Amino acid sequence: MGKGTTLVHCDRTDIGRRRSNNQDAKAVLPPSSAQQFNARGWLFLVADGMGAHAAGEKASAIAAEQVPLFYEKAGQLSPPLTLRHSIEQANAEINRQGESAAEFKGMGTTCTTLVILPRGALIGHIGDSRAYRIRGKTVDQLSKDHSLVWELETAGGLTREEANNRAPKNIITRSMGPHPQVVVDLEGPFPVEDGDVFLLCSDGLSGQVTDEEIGLFAAELEPREATETLIRLALVRGAPDNVTVIVAKAGSEEVSKPSASDKPWAMSAIEHVDLKGQPIPWKMLAVAAVSLFASLVLISFWLTERNTPQSILIPVYLFGAVATGLVALVSLIAAVLGFSSPQAAQVRVLPIGSRLGKGPYRTYDCSPTALLLEGVIASVEAASDGLAEPDKERTVGIVARVRQYVAEESFHEAIVAAAEAIAIYGRALQESRTGNTAHGNNNPTPHPPA
Repeated sequence: MGKGTTLVHCDRTDIGRRRSNNQDAKAVLPPSSAQQFNARGWLFLVADGMGAHAAGEKASAIAAEQVPLFYEKAGQLSPPLTLRHSIEQANAEINRQGESAAEFKGMGTTCTTLVILPRGALIGHIGDSRAYRIRGKTVDQLSKDHSLVWELETAGGLTREEANNRAPKNIITRSMGPHPQVVVDLEGPFPVEDGDVFLLCSDGLSGQVTDEEIGLFAAELEPREATETLIRLALVRGAPDNVTVIVAKAGSEEVSKPSASDKPWAMSAIEHVDLKGQPIPWKMLAVAAVSLFASLVLISFWLTERNTPQSILIPVYLFGAVATGLVALVSLIAAVLGFSSPQAAQVRVLPIGSRLGKGPYRTYDCSPTALLLEGVIASVEAASDGLAEPDKERTVGIVARVRQYVAEESFHEAIVAAAEAIAIYGRALQESRTGNTAHGNNNPTPHPPA
């Protein structure tokens, strides 16, 4: 079994360019030992809150706090069952607090979780935040969006462009909080290979950065650089929403090594099985009744004839009474246990090699190309007009270097240089937020491209 110690991750969140508060939240629950990795693995979570004033911020904060807490406490259940119950319990808490105060009425949040275990990667998901896997030059979306746009595209038979034109992107069809119960999507386990990169994000990233661009930077850069570059690229493009990204890269100790000797994962718990439909064990009860009657008859014969020394049947009556009494007792116990215990068919399991869900739902080639990189650096060029002159000159120089690398097909160097140019904008924006003016800039706030 793996130890879970070679995984490298980074998590960041940003308020964006147009929001007054950050309604996104995130959480990371690492295993403290190899035993914990084998039992519950790594857990990562991104939540994007919804609601007026501070309601959305509160809802996402509850999800980020409660889901890992419930998941860690419920270690006696199988990982997928624990994950589902954890999200359901957090949902109930968000709903309870939403119903308890007028200012929090109807608050909700998305919740996308990733659990990396020796048996593979699990996804627990509600809403339109996303979970991706980047393997080599391919990016897979492991979760499906619970959004009106997605429904129009998949169920309505529209193209993505048509669906985007028909419905606002911010209308989601499922979230945590508005209702006491919620349906949780479970996906996986997806086998993990050495070097696999998993990425969770709110729609503040996926709404501004394409799937191919997400895969490009996550594949070519280490988790810290990839996380920061992707958030900054969203900022370069205006970032109308909060942006949250978690990137986790698996190493040799996280490679999936399932074995036929592994126990199947239980998908339902005994205490959650409804016994109202259990059939009454009439046969066992009948055996118990007949045996008890026979025992009582034999006892009465024994009591009647025990003072008759010449009767040779006295020991037979006594032995028969004891034997039939024991049969009655055993039959009655078996009947009670049979009724109070769920039938084996009622406890669902996930066998080794089987998977939950239907993901991946979308797959893209994220190989570096001139066209893909040109789209990135064109955004950087447009945004650089709002920078101070020294930063603008540096950006222009780096962009020229990116194009030169692309012409030479030195794509990794081009991607690293593009990240450097994006970082200039990100640092300038951060300085403007803290009130610092760099390089003599008289207008320190970078302007997003139109």
